[in-house]
Amino acid sequence: MTKRAWWLVVLNLFIPGTAQMLAGNRRLGRFGVSATFLLWALLLVALLVFLLNRTLLIMAATNPIVLTVVQVLLSAYAVLWVVLTLDALRLVRLVRASSGARPFIAGLAVVALVAVAGGAAYAGHLAGVTRDTISSVFDSGDYAEPIDGRYNIMLLGGDAGPDRMGLRPDSISVVSVDAETGSTTIVGLPRNLEHATFSAGSPLFDVWPTGYDCGDECLLGYLYTVGMENSDLYPDAEAHGSNAGVEAMRDAVEGVTGLTMQYYVLIDMQGFSDLVDALGGIDVTVPERLAYGPVTATEPYGYFEAGPQHMGGESALWYARSRFDGNDFERMARQRQVQEAIIAQVDPANVVTKFEAVANAGAQVVKTDIPQVMLGLFVDMASKARGLPLNTVEIAPPDVDTANPDFEVIHSMVQGALLSPSAPPAQ
Repeated sequence: MTKRAWWLVVLNLFIPGTAQMLAGNRRLGRFGVSATFLLWALLLVALLVFLLNRTLLIMAATNPIVLTVVQVLLSAYAVLWVVLTLDALRLVRLVRASSGARPFIAGLAVVALVAVAGGAAYAGHLAGVTRDTISSVFDSGDYAEPIDGRYNIMLLGGDAGPDRMGLRPDSISVVSVDAETGSTTIVGLPRNLEHATFSAGSPLFDVWPTGYDCGDECLLGYLYTVGMENSDLYPDAEAHGSNAGVEAMRDAVEGVTGLTMQYYVLIDMQGFSDLVDALGGIDVTVPERLAYGPVTATEPYGYFEAGPQHMGGESALWYARSRFDGNDFERMARQRQVQEAIIAQVDPANVVTKFEAVANAGAQVVKTDIPQVMLGLFVDMASKARGLPLNTVEIAPPDVDTANPDFEVIHSMVQGALLSPSAPPAQ
């Protein structure tokens, strides 16, 4: 009876349902074994798709409908395995096994129950978290082809602090990704760039055909507010997962860089610290001792010492946004450091172990019009990009006079960065 007990528990662990086929309700056992083989077949298919077409698998894994089906199936498997394990433990008849083996047999059955059923239930929960995050963050638009072999994304760091009226994009970048290689170039634009031009067909081009001229300090970053205050210029923005402020910035960034912005990503800096904390902090090398605090403060709040630093969310936020005893261009360089540090921290192992916290923080921090159908392709490009150097170009002095910019020079700088050795052109 002791040997019988061990066999039944072990068989139930590896092939749930076999215990019932051998010593119990054979109908229940056949259902359990069939369900187990079906799961193995699905996992085998997923493995083959991963090996042959990883992008297709990622697209399926980021589809809300597929994730809902996965959540339901995993929850059903968890319930089935609880029933089969408890029934197998009944069939074991512990009282007839040797007294020394009983606690070990029971312990193995409990471990099997937690590992198999608990693992399936938790995986189903994560599938639901993923679905909810994707649905709340990403748009439901259509697939789009790259333009000139690249996808160009406008990245805005929006600062809507309690001391500010509305949101201001203090950090403005363009992330340009080669669709074939994943090679990535980041173009940094200063918020205080003046007289921004607009892309052809922009409603703001009709207002300022020779460039943004408001009369005094016509800064690039102010155009978000201009757009929000003139939302009638972009009546369809909300329906496409955007808003008038974002669209005004998109038109200006296209005019300044000469690139078409297919998508935008807006990161709310107020929730930025939660995302960094969810990732476990970031590692940044501070080039020299830096005082930090608001630009209006008479004394610094503190200092970042020179050298390698591990920063939590609040520290990383201050490092990225502070202008105490500094300027916008120095802050742009620090923001680029923080962006690269976050990219380095978003490795699969780190995200999996902190998945729920990262997903919840991301849903609060990120707004975008990137459609769900593009996620598989973008995740695949991101994995390729991790193995390549990140190319950057800053549209800042001394190369550019931000008060009176030469946009032909800026266009030339951008094209040069895209064609640099670290960012090879698409074939």
